[in-house]
Amino acid sequence: MRTQLYSIVLLPFLLVLGCNNDPEVVVTEMPVISFEEIAAADRLPQFQIHTAGASIVDEPKIDAELVIIEAGVETHRGNIGIEIRGSSSQQFPKKSYGFETRDDANEDVDVSLLGFPEEEDWILYAPYSDKSLVRNHLIYELSNDMGRYASRSKLVDVYINEIYKGTYVFMEKLKRDSNRIDINKLNEDENTGEDLTGGYIIKLDKADGPIEDLYTDINSFPSKVAPSNSVVGQQIHFLHDDPDQEDITPEQKAYIAGYMNDFEAALASDTFTDPDTGYRAYIDTASFIDFFLLSELSNNVDGYRLSTWITKDKNEKLHMGPIWDFNLAFGNANYCGGDATNVWAYRFNERCASDSFQIPFWWQRLLEDPGFVTELQTRWTALRASTFSEAQLHEKINGYVAQLESSGSAEANFARWPVIGQYVWPNSFIGTTYGAEITYLREWISNRLEWLDTEIWNL
Repeated sequence: MRTQLYSIVLLPFLLVLGCNNDPEVVVTEMPVISFEEIAAADRLPQFQIHTAGASIVDEPKIDAELVIIEAGVETHRGNIGIEIRGSSSQQFPKKSYGFETRDDANEDVDVSLLGFPEEEDWILYAPYSDKSLVRNHLIYELSNDMGRYASRSKLVDVYINEIYKGTYVFMEKLKRDSNRIDINKLNEDENTGEDLTGGYIIKLDKADGPIEDLYTDINSFPSKVAPSNSVVGQQIHFLHDDPDQEDITPEQKAYIAGYMNDFEAALASDTFTDPDTGYRAYIDTASFIDFFLLSELSNNVDGYRLSTWITKDKNEKLHMGPIWDFNLAFGNANYCGGDATNVWAYRFNERCASDSFQIPFWWQRLLEDPGFVTELQTRWTALRASTFSEAQLHEKINGYVAQLESSGSAEANFARWPVIGQYVWPNSFIGTTYGAEITYLREWISNRLEWLDTEIWNL
């Protein structure tokens, strides 16, 4: 197939660089960027979306066509339904999108895109405040490398109606699927016995809708244990994801709420370390440890309290994960210690006790068990000799940067969205070049590893 080359002419437009009453910056002149000098083999995969002139909105999905070009060759063409996605990220002019693949009759259809396992639900995540462009991509690959499923992801360039939209991270949507969150499908007629025991996906997150902390008996259930150190009566809520609030039966709601309550009661009890009656009867400790180490490696300011997924399969214990949404991690948040390399992420409540979204008491309590701490330290030692070695982490980042620079995508993205050298909420570091942003990320990780190597033995 004929290789297609694209010239990108970036026209004047109004660019909002921040939020929370930050001033708007008017861009009056934009450079012309061309990919014509980039060999097709060096280009990132191109996602070309055609909407016949219709605007993509935040619901409902609109009809569109998706064409994917890899190394100059068209590898996919088909119908999609697409919408804007995200919560706080919707404040930014570079939008993220969710889309579902459809057949010629416009019905949902499972397909394989960029070599990922077949499915119908996909995400184009738009790094904007993350000027490295790779924080989510990095942490997801690390999780998969250590044997914990996270969304598969690849860096791509996106066009909508032939207008270049920048560099995106193409990724899988988290959902129950044999190749994603591999747990049992819980049907509406499974309301007794072992059938009732799974599978469930619940989340700690903002509630859907315009009021982010509007939790109801329909969409969620509350924890019976107050979060540690909170000062204004905050409460932890668990959102129903699968089955969702529309499909879950009263019996299933009662079961999963009861299981969570029993787990928390056991963890809070005086005999919480008892292997038969304590917390270990309810959770897969290895998954909790890996979740903890990924959250702490990156000092994810949203960790443990937002975008936090928990699963329970049939006849199984609670598993933490998959991880999700680390764009504010690795030193990219200027509040509540999010940029620090020398604080524990799990102690967020101590630094931001009045924040609406607090961390459950679980982690402090788990670390009071010497057995849990020993397992955690052993796992850390093993990971530091492999997936978490400084050399391997830097090698991954270097590989991403080489790909972004040789493809011309980093330059094109920041011409389209000129945020380098500008504050975008909630940046802690503001580099004057893309290279400076990458240097900050590398150095932050090195400093974080050095601190953790000491402090993990002081738990």
